[in-house]
Amino acid sequence: MHDKHDSTRRFGARAQSYAAFRPAYPPEAVDAALRGLGDPSALTIADIGAGTGISSRLFTQRGAKVVAVEPNERMRTQAEPHPNVEWREGTAQQTGLPGKSVDLVVICQAFHWFATTEAMLELARIARRRVALLQYERDERDPFTKAYGEIVRGYATDDTEALRARGLEAFSRFPGARITRSAAYFDQPLDREGLMGRAASSSYLPASGERADALRRDLSALFDEYERDGKVTMQMVTHVVTAGLT
Repeated sequence: MHDKHDSTRRFGARAQSYAAFRPAYPPEAVDAALRGLGDPSALTIADIGAGTGISSRLFTQRGAKVVAVEPNERMRTQAEPHPNVEWREGTAQQTGLPGKSVDLVVICQAFHWFATTEAMLELARIARRRVALLQYERDERDPFTKAYGEIVRGYATDDTEALRARGLEAFSRFPGARITRSAAYFDQPLDREGLMGRAASSSYLPASGERADALRRDLSALFDEYERDGKVTMQMVTHVVTAGLT
């Protein structure tokens, strides 16, 4: 039996939903990760735990070259090919990259799976200038977003949401680094299919059986309560924490 927190395996069955329904990151969050590093087209970036390449593509849109490191083969195969993205199998603890081989390391929505000193030392080993964490969370000051959060917490099969909070705290203690923080707010509009797909991409929610059916019924009722013109809006905040190494 595999550890329920084994992130190298747990997203395989959800890779298609992840690629289709997870939000991207707002431009302001990408700006914060890059700030002060100069012309992005001159940068090489390692995206650790790159998933299906959502974050990697955002950095290539700025002109950067990206080495996308992802242990899960099914996630890698869902990624859209891009000439400026080189995919590699690896983990945060063992990236397989040479020392000081990239200007910037980014970890987007993944750090909580490997929030250890061992991983942070490996990321510092390969980065010349900076390691940046980008992590979005629901902004539950919004009534719909709070109601969605209450539903998913009721069906959660493990403590992933608490892990994310602990990961943010751990990164703020990145060894030997200067820490800066910022936040970028954004909306994710969703139709009914999108709301179901957003939940289906979450590895801590049931994917089949009676509990999954009940979750979908509750989400459908939530959609009916809050939809306007066939859409609901999830309000989100992206936390950006950077660890300066030079």
